[in-house]
Amino acid sequence: VVEVTGASENNLKHVDATIPLGMIVTVTGVSGSGKSTLVRDVVYAGLRRVKGLDLGEAKIGAHESIKGAALVDGVEMVDQSPIGKTSRSNPVSYVKAWDAIRALLSETHGARLRGFKPATFSFNVAGGRCETCEGEGVVKVEMQFLADLYLECEACKGRRFKQEVLDVRYKGKNVDDVLRMTVREAADFFDASGAPSVVSKIRVLDEIGLGYLTLGQPSNTLSGGEAQRVKLAAILAKPPAGPTLYVFDEPTTGLHFDDVRVLLRAFNALVDAGHSVLLIEHNLDVIRASDYVLDLGPEGGRGGGRLVAAGTPEEIAAHPESHTGHFLRAVL
Repeated sequence: VVEVTGASENNLKHVDATIPLGMIVTVTGVSGSGKSTLVRDVVYAGLRRVKGLDLGEAKIGAHESIKGAALVDGVEMVDQSPIGKTSRSNPVSYVKAWDAIRALLSETHGARLRGFKPATFSFNVAGGRCETCEGEGVVKVEMQFLADLYLECEACKGRRFKQEVLDVRYKGKNVDDVLRMTVREAADFFDASGAPSVVSKIRVLDEIGLGYLTLGQPSNTLSGGEAQRVKLAAILAKPPAGPTLYVFDEPTTGLHFDDVRVLLRAFNALVDAGHSVLLIEHNLDVIRASDYVLDLGPEGGRGGGRLVAAGTPEEIAAHPESHTGHFLRAVL
């Protein structure tokens, strides 16, 4: 376990919390009860400081001590922040599958004849990309008093590459055809063509409910929930060797019931691989599927900030002071 003593930042009132490792632990409570403060500011930031890891923009919440840091090799926050700020990044590059796809294209007969390398099939560097739009596929037209317009590049017709690069085909498809495939279509295509190095990285995106995304979809057009699941896919595609504590802040926001079930399977896969999952969550399906629950409250603001109950979902449901338990009883 990881033990936190005396967490007392913002709404928290000297909370002592025990977080079991090797399972799914969910922190619950009404709005303003101190969930984010405990999980993000105290547990996540505090553990990273103890382990000497980069804190980035994280703020360390007030606490007296944290014990058990040696039981995990890493502490990672998987939030809904964007995975890329420009149209040059996409989900398939984030999970490291685009490098393998570019390598396949560069190994074709047509590419070797032309002396093309994997970098030729990148729209981030000069060489094979369309230089009119610099690989964007669109050209920005600045408007003085209105929002900028983005028009399809006339040189490449939105295909982002030079014609000689587009003439190169792998199993009948050029680089633009590949980028326009959905994740599910691409996984089936590369599986049929015998490219396991690509399939293993792409298939995981489909398995967590993102099979509808196209490979070339710009990362800056993804929703927060989609970005979070892409990050999760990257973890599942190449999990760290040592035990890691993964922290998620309301990962089911905006998700359909079927998507929630897919997400729970991914959490269980992390636990099966020897890692730990710590969630802030309101979704009752997630709470009842958790191994352990920390319920804060009982109210928000001045009326909250203390640990109301801790235990299995059934134990939380039986607690008379827990608002979460009241609603949890109906679904157990």
